[in-house]
Amino acid sequence: MKFFKEFRKQEVLVLLYRIFLAYFFYQIARFLFWYFNKELIKVDSVSDYFGLAFHGIAFDTTAILYVNALFILLSLVPIVINTKKGYQKVLFWLYFVTNGIAYAMNFGDFVYFKFAQTRLTSAALQVAQHESNIFKVFTASIVQNPFILIWFVVLMWLWIFLYKKVKIEERKPVKLIPYFILSIVTLCLTAVLCVGGIRGDFKHSTRPINLVDANRFVKVPSQGNLVLNSTFSFFRTLNTNNFKEVHFVDEKFIDENIQPYKIYDRKVANKPNIVIFIVESFGREYSGAFNKDKNIKDYVSYTPFIDSLASQSLIFPNMFANGRQSIHGMSSVLASIPSLTDAFTSSPYSNQKIQSIVSVCNDLGYDTSFYHGAPNGSMGFLGFGNILGFKHYFGKTEYNHDEDFDGMWAIWDEPFLQYFAKNVGKTQPFMATVFTASSHHPFKIPEKYHGKFKKGKNQMHEPIQYTDYSIKKYFETAKKQPWYNNTIFVFTGDHPNEIYYPEYEKAMNRFAVPLILYSPNPEYNLKGVNTEEAQQIDIYPTLADLIGYNKRIRSWGRSLVSDKKYPAIIANSDGTVEQFMIGNYIYRFDGKNVVGIFDKSDLGLEKNLMDQLKNNPEAEKGQQIAKAWYQDYMNKIINRKLY
Repeated sequence: MKFFKEFRKQEVLVLLYRIFLAYFFYQIARFLFWYFNKELIKVDSVSDYFGLAFHGIAFDTTAILYVNALFILLSLVPIVINTKKGYQKVLFWLYFVTNGIAYAMNFGDFVYFKFAQTRLTSAALQVAQHESNIFKVFTASIVQNPFILIWFVVLMWLWIFLYKKVKIEERKPVKLIPYFILSIVTLCLTAVLCVGGIRGDFKHSTRPINLVDANRFVKVPSQGNLVLNSTFSFFRTLNTNNFKEVHFVDEKFIDENIQPYKIYDRKVANKPNIVIFIVESFGREYSGAFNKDKNIKDYVSYTPFIDSLASQSLIFPNMFANGRQSIHGMSSVLASIPSLTDAFTSSPYSNQKIQSIVSVCNDLGYDTSFYHGAPNGSMGFLGFGNILGFKHYFGKTEYNHDEDFDGMWAIWDEPFLQYFAKNVGKTQPFMATVFTASSHHPFKIPEKYHGKFKKGKNQMHEPIQYTDYSIKKYFETAKKQPWYNNTIFVFTGDHPNEIYYPEYEKAMNRFAVPLILYSPNPEYNLKGVNTEEAQQIDIYPTLADLIGYNKRIRSWGRSLVSDKKYPAIIANSDGTVEQFMIGNYIYRFDGKNVVGIFDKSDLGLEKNLMDQLKNNPEAEKGQQIAKAWYQDYMNKIINRKLY
């Protein structure tokens, strides 16, 4: 028994207490995350919440052990001085620096989940590396959301207070051999427990838990974000590459049911110019033209000019984005490449030859250009634009009037769109894309327009009105240009932003963006309302068709103005699993299996019909089509067949 007197019971118990504190405060962060985003993450009852929080413990365990691995090691390593005050002070600082940074990730998601619709992942690093204003964005966020900082400070103070309440008394081991043996045994047992905790299971055959596993415990997909924590989702996606070839079906099935190559045979004598507006954060919710038949109580539109333009255009009120971030919108709109769980644009495969509306226009002798009023390189647009083959790039540098800079992101939309209107068309035909910037966090408008626009119901409503006004002023200038009458204008959003109406809280409607095709030239017959489901990746083949490109194109989208009826497969991802709208159903796919089937009208993905549809021929074929689409996507990207 004397041998076991050297067991470090006090240190082990105190270590367990300190790790328990991390669990306790992660649960508080989980509750606050839900509280700040409860309109997006519906929980029916208190018991449902506690059930989700309980399942979240496994994901908290992984995050806490990732962050505290060194702290645990140094707490148990047998170096005799462990209990001394100086050593304990080192442990104190290690514990709170590492846990403080990791804990703060969750607080950042209190705000940005509303925009990203997914927990923080390592993809944020891809975005951040292109920005020079991260500190400004952070500061603006704190100013606009001071209570989040207050909550963080108060909880960290409480955490430190509780940590200090239980101290280790200084004790020197008497017999070193038992001390070292027992310490090593304790370390080995702890290591086994930590490995199991980080993996999420002790079964050798089980892969480590990842973001997809959070959806095993939920009624609706959005609740998976409540099961997760931001620290877990960030660390689990570091150095990941989910681009892997799969084989579910033969190539004949893909050729017949996916038809990734299209040919259109429209004859066009006078090639039209093309102007593509990708409007920052332009959710379909904000525009009245797209909500006439949605039966939304007390609906208010915040885009009067876009509404008037839509009445003279061909519009698609059931249009969806194919990604969650701005750069995803660029690849989807221009190259028909959607972003799934992992974004193509931040993958190892993005730097390859890509067929797109840019390459098609270049092939037909168009002058091609991309405009974005941010510092050159921001958002990764310049790099990806070069891959697509734009002949010209015009950013903040080329604009060269920094007095019009909004101080955060880019040149204000109004002056930059005036520059855009006057600078294009020197060579015709031309294809020009502009990515606006002002309808974005931190939701500001130029000082001279304060009071001009109604405040609306959330922060997005005022800046989207400013952008709408800027587009109106753009058209006033564009109409005076010699190229105007033979131009096709396209308007869409990169992704939605803040949500107010419950209709747009639904999971699929978090990808709801508008699509407008307008031309003052009646020859193109761009009038009316098309209620078919459409998506961003349809824009490239639609434009290729309209300008008379009669060669084969590679696209998972289809022309929305052709009599040729290629398969309509809406594809996107919530950041955890892929989603496909095929025929009458929506399929959720985890890369291996379909994990949910929902009626197409169930945009909230609330009632999983998998059990009821086991022998349904349409649903069974739809699952095969979803897998086939995914197989073809992976094959073409990994094997560099995007041209």
